[in-house]
Parts: sequence; C-alpha cells; structure tokens
Amino acid sequence: MSLRFFADHCVPALVIRLLRDEGHEVFVIKDHIPPDSKDPTVIAKAQELDAMLVSLNGDFSDIVTYPPAAYRGIVSLQVRNHPEAIPALINRLLAYCSMYREMSHYRGRLLLVEVHRIRVRQ
Repeated sequence: MSLRFFADHCVPALVIRLLRDEGHEVFVIKDHIPPDSKDPTVIAKAQELDAMLVSLNGDFSDIVTYPPAAYRGIVSLQVRNHPEAIPALINRLLAYCSMYREMSHYRGRLLLVEVHRIRVRQ
C-alpha cells in the first residue's frame, strides 16, 4: 500500500521524486494552496487531503503548537542547515516507510527524521 504525503514548499524536488519513485502519492503545495501560505493553512490542507505533512520547516516539530495526536502524521526532515544531508534523510525515511506501509501507523505521530535515526513523538 502506498502512503500519502503533502509536501510543504520547502521540500526539495528530489524528496518528492524519490517518494513517488517508491510508489507513494505526493501532493505538492503549489497544486493546492499558495506556496507562501501560513503554517496552519498548510497543515489543514494536509489533513483535508488525508495525507502526512512532510516538511523541512522546524515549526512543525513543535509538539505544543502542533500536537501529533491532532494530525494524520507529520514528517519533519531535520536538515539543520546541511542540505547535503537530504539524500541520507530521505533514505532513512524510505526505509522506515517500507517497514510501516499503513497510513494508520503514522496517525498521531511526529517523525523527526535525522541522518542516523528517526525519533517518533506522540
């Protein structure tokens, strides 16, 4: 089963392409709302599309502002000003997605994707 992602404006085309290459459905922000939309609008659109939000925006990893239990899943790629880490981050995410193929696994969870691990917050 493929997973559904909603890519924030900051997500590189490489990430979108690699997710799609693995058979996942990826919605791109510019096809649904203005790319400069505020964060609450972005995450609301992800919910409307029944998709996990994938973002490099650190704001979405704030569990006080965006409590994971309230969403269908948030994937925060932890780039930390090192764009050269993106290939390793996406490989880590794809490996995780191959182990957990059901959307229900991601509901209510925040995945903090780092180069050497994925931290899951609920």
